[in-house]
Amino acid sequence: MQHQQEVPAMEVNMNLLGKLESLGFPRARAVRGLHHTGNTTVEDAVNWLIDHENDADIDQMPLVVINLDIETPQPNDITEAIKLKEQELRDRVRMKNRDEEKKLEREREKERIRAGKALLEAKRIAEENERQRLLALRKAEKEEEKRAREKVLKKLDLDKLERKRALGLPLENRAANPPLPSIQEEKSSLPVKSVSKADHMRECLRSLKLAYKDDNAKVKKAFQTLLIYVGNVARSPDEEKFRKIRLSNPKFQERVGSLKGGIKFLELCGFERSEGDEFLVFPRDKVDVQSLNTAGSLLKSALTNPYFGLLEKMKED
Repeated sequence: MQHQQEVPAMEVNMNLLGKLESLGFPRARAVRGLHHTGNTTVEDAVNWLIDHENDADIDQMPLVVINLDIETPQPNDITEAIKLKEQELRDRVRMKNRDEEKKLEREREKERIRAGKALLEAKRIAEENERQRLLALRKAEKEEEKRAREKVLKKLDLDKLERKRALGLPLENRAANPPLPSIQEEKSSLPVKSVSKADHMRECLRSLKLAYKDDNAKVKKAFQTLLIYVGNVARSPDEEKFRKIRLSNPKFQERVGSLKGGIKFLELCGFERSEGDEFLVFPRDKVDVQSLNTAGSLLKSALTNPYFGLLEKMKED
């Protein structure tokens, strides 16, 4: 069975021990200094303590201290050299403590600087990310505004062109408006018969509008109903139900049939009376989608253009 290792007993001179303690040395250090110098002199003990101040067990108190009161040849008075040694030891301890404190302070300062730099870098990265996000957002908004503006301008140009065409005003020349050539070429490529039919359609709608100029709601409902009939046939020419209208239908009579020019406009589009004038029928082999699209454009213009038909009326006046 192993026993805990005991600290060996140290022999000290109590007289010398008292003098070392009077100089400010702890008893544990004083005992070790006297023991390891053979209890010779206080000066020898101080020198030993200076040389061994960093020993791991320097402050460990011996378990057993034998009190030897042996007379020593040293003088009773503490020499000046011993005081200087003692002061030197204290100064070295203070300097060491001060140096360690300064070292710790420098380390703490370095850590504060590192933490500050890390915080500034994180803040810079966050601000840069936010700046990039705002730039991307502004860019997207500008692109969206640009697309919306171009869409509005295009719509205005188309509306302007349609109003001029509906009013019979001269269109811009080829150089002034680049998109116009395709329209002019398309119109020039149409047969003379289609152009003449469009004029008749426009005149029919103008007459209807003037005949009921005091009842805008009735005129609007008539134009909307005609647009539905024409659009259905243009989109689904093979559907027979879209190509056949019962003249006695109350809704048809209320919205179109009883109005001046209503049935005439449908006949200009291609509908024909049949079966004893009971129906308006659009023969499948006579469906002209281009002509129907022209009729649809005229109806849309009549619905949206407040000046539709006024030019012709001014000419007549």
